[in-house]
Amino acid sequence: MTEWKECLLGDLITFQRGHDLPKSKMSGNGYPVVGSNGIIGFHNEYTTEYPSITVGRSGNVGKPYIVYGRSWSHNTSLYIKEFKGTDPVFIYYFLQTLDLGNYAGGSAVPTLNRNHIHSLNVRVPADISIQKIIANTLKVLDDKIDKNTAINKNLEQQAQVIFKEWFIDNPENNEWSTGTFSELIKSTLNGDWGKEAPIGNNTEKVYCIRGADIPEVKAGNKGKMPTRYILPKNYVAKQLTAGDIVVEISGGSPTQSTGRCTAITQSLLDRYDSGMVCTNFCKALKPKEGYSLFIYYYWQYMYGKGVFFSYENGTTGIKNLDFSGFIETETILIPPVDKVIAFDNYCNSIFNQIFANSKQNEHLAVLRDTLLPKLMSGELDVSNIDL
Repeated sequence: MTEWKECLLGDLITFQRGHDLPKSKMSGNGYPVVGSNGIIGFHNEYTTEYPSITVGRSGNVGKPYIVYGRSWSHNTSLYIKEFKGTDPVFIYYFLQTLDLGNYAGGSAVPTLNRNHIHSLNVRVPADISIQKIIANTLKVLDDKIDKNTAINKNLEQQAQVIFKEWFIDNPENNEWSTGTFSELIKSTLNGDWGKEAPIGNNTEKVYCIRGADIPEVKAGNKGKMPTRYILPKNYVAKQLTAGDIVVEISGGSPTQSTGRCTAITQSLLDRYDSGMVCTNFCKALKPKEGYSLFIYYYWQYMYGKGVFFSYENGTTGIKNLDFSGFIETETILIPPVDKVIAFDNYCNSIFNQIFANSKQNEHLAVLRDTLLPKLMSGELDVSNIDL
């Protein structure tokens, strides 16, 4: 059986306040700069040796983050400057069970004081080899999640490269026509925010895609779309179907335009137990047969080129995209439908793999989160496992 010891957190590790580094002073390359929300930039100097473990000090207080290498620990974080005979990776996972955010002080801006958490009473395996087994059990799952995420990023990049090669860099002008997106779209749908709970005639449960959800959905993740309740007639009229494209039309910033988009696939729809709509700050478009992924990747290409800035109105606060103006006036080269369908077929196989990897990641994350408290409490004995 594993022997456990009771001690203070400060007997295991020593926290140090992070170091000031304004965004304007970051070099932009080199070592990751880790703040309370994870990596916030890069700099050519570092403060923390491998492995770099931080917890949020202000802002997103108490959340642990690990970099398997050197990093600059930002002043919004606390970092571990000393491991006192403990396994660093074990400590990273162990910190996740302590809910350190509950120990933050201050009313206006909650802040975590390292002296307060050093005095916490904790219980850990006395033998560092047991700590390593526990850490490795959890890290194997996270490593697989990271690998799947990297594969998905590569797959998405492959599709973008193929799109650019086929439709941007080498257009066959004698077979192509000049037109606008409006010629490739059957119809558009407005969004619906509905109600937070069933009330009155708002009885139909839906999942609602917001602009903030687009990056997650685009990566194949299930995401955290809120559940809303809408009118039955809107459920019929505004429900998203496979092939639709959701576009953010309200939001943006000086450095990020509106126009983020995601394609709705059958694989995505199958992962939810009810229908899906977009929010009022988005719009859905229904492409003509075969043109869905062509429009999706063309839209992303234009977003990357900053095209949507010139179609925005509003100078302060939230910016709005002149959606109709864009689809009706922005000229594009339209290839023959057989070439578009060939691209659609190619990309569908990529999307299916992305969603399969993302679904596996969700199962792995559930397994990891289930094992974590059981391993850290000693409910699961690992003394008979070889590292």
